[in-house]
Amino acid sequence: MAIYYFDLRDGDEIVPDEEGLELQDLLAVQEEAARALASLSWDAVRNFKGMQSRKMSIEVRDAHGPVMQVRFVFDIVRRQ
Repeated sequence: MAIYYFDLRDGDEIVPDEEGLELQDLLAVQEEAARALASLSWDAVRNFKGMQSRKMSIEVRDAHGPVMQVRFVFDIVRRQ
């Protein structure tokens, strides 16, 4: 098993993961990244005011460098 770090990118801001998680394989990494991003994006959508666009991603790395990126993009356009 390896240690993977899940850095959050929200627009131009990045919050590095300093602790990491020990996971068995890339499927477990993918599931963890998707679950974390879904939770973060739900909170972001709930706090939206008005029309906005937002891009968020989890950038996963291990001791050797980047492993995967999971992205979420949404737009809110009010018609009235």
